[in-house]
Amino acid sequence: MPAAYLQSNHRTARLLPLGCAALLAALAAAGARADGTSTSTRTGTSTGTSTGTSTGTSTGTSANANASSSADTAHKEISSHGQLLDRVVALVNDGLVLESELDLQTREISARLRAQNVTLPSFDVMRQQVLDRLVLEEIQAQRADRAGIKVSDEQINAAMDDIAKRQNITLEQLPAKLAADGIGYAEYRIDLKREISRQILRSRDVIQRITITPHELDQYLEHERKTASAANEYNVSHILIPVAQDATPTQLAQISKRAQDIDDRAHSGENFGKLAITYSASETALDGGALGWRKGTELPTFLADVIARMKPGDISEVMQTPSGFHIVKLNETRAAGGPQIIQQVHLRHILLKTSEIEDDATVRQKLTHMRDQIVSGKDDFAVLAKINSQDPSSAVNGGDLGWMQADQFVPEFAAVADSLKPEEISQPFRTQYGWHIMQMLGHRNFDNSADAARERAFEALRDSRVEEATELWLQQIRDESYVELRL
Repeated sequence: MPAAYLQSNHRTARLLPLGCAALLAALAAAGARADGTSTSTRTGTSTGTSTGTSTGTSTGTSANANASSSADTAHKEISSHGQLLDRVVALVNDGLVLESELDLQTREISARLRAQNVTLPSFDVMRQQVLDRLVLEEIQAQRADRAGIKVSDEQINAAMDDIAKRQNITLEQLPAKLAADGIGYAEYRIDLKREISRQILRSRDVIQRITITPHELDQYLEHERKTASAANEYNVSHILIPVAQDATPTQLAQISKRAQDIDDRAHSGENFGKLAITYSASETALDGGALGWRKGTELPTFLADVIARMKPGDISEVMQTPSGFHIVKLNETRAAGGPQIIQQVHLRHILLKTSEIEDDATVRQKLTHMRDQIVSGKDDFAVLAKINSQDPSSAVNGGDLGWMQADQFVPEFAAVADSLKPEEISQPFRTQYGWHIMQMLGHRNFDNSADAARERAFEALRDSRVEEATELWLQQIRDESYVELRL
């Protein structure tokens, strides 16, 4: 079964086109680079400005000098033709960010936030936040390239099909829907490819390194039974004021004071979303700090107990973690779901694969003969499966696949299973794995609550650590990069 695309407790963000196709062509001769993904906004040093952002520069290298030289050469070449088409607003290692990208993203994000009735900060603050995001996008794109991460057309198509289904339209209708929103189909595919690349990079560098032990699962489930927040879901907004890993006590005190000032302003009634856009370094900053709906057990660990004691509309006091100072607002609460009853099927099958010696017709004929022998009572399904089936995991059990949900199988297999009555044996059919005959052994409704609770516990524990781990990772890769802002 292929995994569902971009699950993340999960929310699929609307991708915004970056554009710059013409500028890429103009800058190609100078070796300029303009690509990125849709990621979060972070600061790079511990010295903040009034907007909560910073330049985050570090010691240059020959690669950085080449980047600067390439950017200057690009300007000269373009200028030699009589007109400056664009300018560099940030050097990022051996890459760059163009002003056209910055302007386009600023316009589109501002328009989206206005449509959501979010009060915006000043234009300069908004522009700085977007630039910080683009810088981090470029850093992640470079790391994905170095890691050899490739995204296939099949992955993009599967993602677009998933997006279309979420919009209750067909894949064929998606281009028209994008056009109605002012988004070019080709640009959307490019942005989606970058988004998938970013998700793969984060999965490799952050999510896969989070370990959950069986003891932690047991403790979590025990705590969940005693915690009121486990029965509710919470709509939360969040502001992060970051602290660099090498911050001095003086810098830490300054950042703490700034966080307290922001918290005081939020408590005095200032718009929380605007404060988040202006000052937060969280990846949700340009969404007004919105984390969306989370179960109490899916909240970051340091927030769970705090949120459980809050009422809708409440704003927390400042909280400190290794990634910085946090302020949260509880927007709404609602009851979570109850018991989980699922439909399962009990199947067994025999799998044969084609080869250079046996083609489709030969394999199908062999399976037809086996089926006839079983139906006539001359042979036993389990015995034939043990002797002939090329599915090693089930052959040892006489082809038995156990109790499973039908949608856990590939679509062709699930469709045949859905058509069978108890004890009925299918005609030979083909899937991507080869040729099969299948027998339906039974159906049942199964209370999956215990297994589902354990699976949710694992996901919740992992998700509660992902955001903090991601923030630290983003800060680390930002600190490790050479960045020169040219606003």
